[in-house]
Order: sequence, then structure tokens, then C-alpha cells
Amino acid sequence: MTTLSSNKLKIEMVHDIVCSWCPIGYNNIKTAINNLNIDVDFHFLPFQLNPNMAEEGETIASYFNRQMGWSEDKLLAYQQSLVTTAAKAGVSVDFSKRTHYYNTRNAHLLMHWAEQFNKQTELNGRLIKAYFNEGLDIGNLTVLLTIGEELGFDRQKTYTALTSAQSSQKLDRKVSRYKTFEIKSIPAFIINGNTLISGSNSVEYFQDILSKYIEQSTAA
Repeated sequence: MTTLSSNKLKIEMVHDIVCSWCPIGYNNIKTAINNLNIDVDFHFLPFQLNPNMAEEGETIASYFNRQMGWSEDKLLAYQQSLVTTAAKAGVSVDFSKRTHYYNTRNAHLLMHWAEQFNKQTELNGRLIKAYFNEGLDIGNLTVLLTIGEELGFDRQKTYTALTSAQSSQKLDRKVSRYKTFEIKSIPAFIINGNTLISGSNSVEYFQDILSKYIEQSTAA
């Protein structure tokens, strides 16, 4: 194991709950962080792939056909490849249950609420399981409130947080934090507020770039 001496890094992951590549990127960068034995302050920033998605969501098959003109065969081949890639990163995807894309605004509001309790990482893992393995509608308030209760959140206070204009405004301010990077795709990772790493990447790639970042910062 390589051990790097440094001040604590702040890493902010720009993600969406329904993004197939986000949990892959998350697992890979976390593995790299563990391998390097570095101290990291990890946070999540909201990015909606489909901000105008209807409340009831849309089937994945319909979405890819409408957006890209993909046939069922092409979608199936992509999903099979994705499942294999995800498994290598320790991520499980069950397309027999994960059938829809959903509007994720409410899920991001819950992630924002969880931050004050230092439970973003735990909630992110639970939302990934709920969506990718259980096929739950992670845009549905009732689903999210139940998940919040599992993590120890008060249901009524969580409901108030998810439906308040103040929480919505704070979430929008989080979005504005990464606007200067002109992020076009996710996942993306912002290091100490000034360096962007794009893509899910490999563990080795993350280790290399984080090592170089720390060495350059130390030298400076």
C-alpha cells in the first residue's frame, strides 16, 4: 500500500442517483483513496440527468429508444456490458427490477438533508441499492421518507425539509458551485474546489491522478 502524507482532501462528487456510471466511479475512487491511505472529506453535489422527467418516470427501453433510437437488442447488449463492468467495481445492477428512469430532484433534496447529519455516504449507498437492486422509485416522497427513517431521520422533519422552498434554494446553490467547470457528463469529482476529474475511470487512474495532485500540492 502506498501512503501519502497530506492535509485532508475535500472531494465533491457530482452525481445523479439514476446514473449507471456514478456508483462505478464512486466505488473506484473510494478504492483508490483507501489504497493510498489518504484522509478525505467526501461530499456529494446534485446533477439531474433528466430534470424534466415526469413524476411517474419513464421505462429505460422507451427512454433509449426516444433519445437515441436504440432497438431492444442494442439496449440489451449495452445493459449486459454494463452489468459486467459494474460487477468489476463491486456494483450490482439488476435490470429485472431496475426498469425505469425517475426524476431525482427529491432524492437530491434528501441527500442535502443527510449532509447535516454526516450521513450522505450511508444514504448514497442505500439509494443505490434501492434503485439499482430493488427498482424502487427514488423520486417518490413516500419511498424516500421510508429510506430516511431507516437511517434514523425523523419522518415529519424530513418531509418538511424535502418540501420546503428553503431546502430547494440551498440545493440550487450547490448546483451553482460547479457551474464554472461546465460539466457535461457525470460522474465528476472536484478536488479542493479547483481541480476536476471527469468519468468513472479505473482505480489505477484515480490513484495516479490523486497521487500527482497531492505531490504537486505538497511541493507548492
